[in-house]
Amino acid sequence: MDTDEARELERAYLLRLYSPIRMPMVIARGEGARLWDTEGSEYLDFVSGGRAVTGLGHCHPKVVAAVKRQADELLHVSNDFYTEPQLRLAQCLSGLFGGRCFFCSSGAEAVEAAIKLARKHGFKKSGPDKHEIVTALRSFHGRTFGALAATGQPKYHSGFQPLPAGFVHVPFNDVEALRGAVTLRTCAVLLEPILGESGVYPATPEFLAAARELCDENGAALMLDEVQTGLGRTGKMFAFQHYDVEPDVITLAKGLGGGVPIGAVIAREPVASAFEPGDHASTFGGSPLPAAAALAALQVIEEEGLVENAARLGDHLTQGLGEIQQKTSLVKEIRARGLMIAVDLDAPVAGRVKQECASRGLLINTVGDQMLRLLPPLVLTIEQADRGLNTLAEALSAVTAE
Repeated sequence: MDTDEARELERAYLLRLYSPIRMPMVIARGEGARLWDTEGSEYLDFVSGGRAVTGLGHCHPKVVAAVKRQADELLHVSNDFYTEPQLRLAQCLSGLFGGRCFFCSSGAEAVEAAIKLARKHGFKKSGPDKHEIVTALRSFHGRTFGALAATGQPKYHSGFQPLPAGFVHVPFNDVEALRGAVTLRTCAVLLEPILGESGVYPATPEFLAAARELCDENGAALMLDEVQTGLGRTGKMFAFQHYDVEPDVITLAKGLGGGVPIGAVIAREPVASAFEPGDHASTFGGSPLPAAAALAALQVIEEEGLVENAARLGDHLTQGLGEIQQKTSLVKEIRARGLMIAVDLDAPVAGRVKQECASRGLLINTVGDQMLRLLPPLVLTIEQADRGLNTLAEALSAVTAE
């Protein structure tokens, strides 16, 4: 299939949701940090399959083997039954964070479950008045209705009002605004430890410390959305480990399944006990196939030292980007935490830089017109990092010359 045929089929049969952002290529195969399209062109993937999903690279052999083995044995049964992959995965994640797990199929679903858990916890403590959830402006938590209401970006709300009530948004990293928003009506504070979709803006230690303190004072749950930041992406297993703060609840997805869709909520006591049988459910949540893939992915992260590799390669890329910044006025600012990197530009040419990179075999992401986002897989090598840096430098030079 070539790009023209793909676009024709998209126009005829798909809802028009992705066409403005699709790259002009049909991806056919992936291996590690590399992708190939149907015309045989090779690309270095600095977006991890898009939005930081394939943290282990594409088609990691151990994940593929686990999926094949599980597919031969059992694809799906509902949560009316026990299955070993689900229970072993819960055991593994609890060992990393503590608490107990709920499984679903995506990050938005994980956030929806966390919202319900927080509301139920508030209800059991103080009744229906304790229902407000405080979140941050510029945050992104998903596109289902509860997650969308939590998301602090009005551009995603337009056309979908009225959204569910009970969400209060405060400026990110504004401690005084947070203090003013959290009250006895607050059942939870829901934050990203690093704003991802908005452009890699880390929370300040003071902001997260204040969130923990205010939750403790007001009997609320501190919930951290680690859908993009979790599982090694930032050079720690979880991004909150960069801070002296312990959350009550975290949400996971993206990199959890090694490319297979799965999401999770992990909740510590006493918040975890707020849910009772029948309060929430998911037909596909924790199904044997994605659970087996996630187990394999977690094993690979540990055995191959990928958390440490993310920290090491993140430092290497950040240093290289700093050297590029010294050579071009187009790069204004660099923000990075592990392999989660944003490059602010001094002109609205991010789209052109992205195109120039792709034409040279490097796939990157953009945020708006003046920001580049790099989310390479955790298996990235020094050689691949240097290739990416050289290609980006060439692309920036070409756009500057224009």
